[in-house]
Amino acid sequence: MIKVGIVGGTGYTGVELLRLLALHPQVELHAITSRADAGTPVSQMFPSLRGYVDLCFTQPDEAHLSQCDLVFFATPNGIAMQQARALLDAGVRVIDLAADFRIKDVAVWEKWYGMEHACPDLVAEAVYGLPELNREQIRQARLVANPGCYPTAVQLGFIPLLEAALVERSSLIADAKSGVSGAGRKAEVGFLFPESADNFKAYAVQGHRHLPEIRQGLARVAQQEVGLTFVPHLTPMIRGIHATLYARLERDADLQALFEQRYANEVFVDVMPAGSHPETRSVRGANRCRIAVHRPQGGDTVVVLAVIDNLVKGAAGQAVQNMNIMFGLPEATALAIVPLLP
Repeated sequence: MIKVGIVGGTGYTGVELLRLLALHPQVELHAITSRADAGTPVSQMFPSLRGYVDLCFTQPDEAHLSQCDLVFFATPNGIAMQQARALLDAGVRVIDLAADFRIKDVAVWEKWYGMEHACPDLVAEAVYGLPELNREQIRQARLVANPGCYPTAVQLGFIPLLEAALVERSSLIADAKSGVSGAGRKAEVGFLFPESADNFKAYAVQGHRHLPEIRQGLARVAQQEVGLTFVPHLTPMIRGIHATLYARLERDADLQALFEQRYANEVFVDVMPAGSHPETRSVRGANRCRIAVHRPQGGDTVVVLAVIDNLVKGAAGQAVQNMNIMFGLPEATALAIVPLLP
């Protein structure tokens, strides 16, 4: 059994981790931390977990996380970097669902996240946890940087095109929409129901924190720097990301065959039939990315549609997928979930 700890179990990502891990046949939940809610039964805060998780939230200092085999950080940015070293030194493997270890250029990270990095040496060691790209490195990793939600959808959509060197690298466009849960479990006016329902808006057009992460990943695939315009939008739904991706073709190819072949052995990427338009509700609650590729009017622009659940493949589900890889388990363990509909 894998003894697991979760730091920061009271947010949407934390409860999603608990939902998935509660039925994992190889996981023993050891501790779930929360400074503000220590002593509160998990099932009292999250009644959906009643009968599945019988632990109480504990203070981090009392959680004995060094006794775990693996610790997930489902915390705000800046927390994991303060605690990761001690856990790694104790032989504990770490998966950070925040952004502390995603961006290899520490100066770039500090610019976008507005704080000094506490352990820049560990950034070099951390493995970026996109299994469809880094599976073998994840298998051996002590420290995994779980990708962001937007970066997961955008990268999975662009990877086949960049690997095959089919498109211009200087003019990629990602037009992405997210449900409100992507902002986290917090009380802010902009995310109140009367503010976000029956509404649709772009935000962070001048620059979103996920932009350098996406550029870094795409540049690695393309083996050169890429030009990317990334515009996120907030939509009046709870879960889901829809990424509409645009690129200019440099040469002809069978795009449908390209995507089908690239993801033929990926259990969590579904390349849909030609002409399809994937919907966010088709992945709700599941660790799956559905992709469709189009070439409108047979022109020189390729349009890729990619949908994920931002809390599952975009966060907790991908983290569990990474854990399964790290511990040599079948990748779909506890993740073979049929999406919820309606």
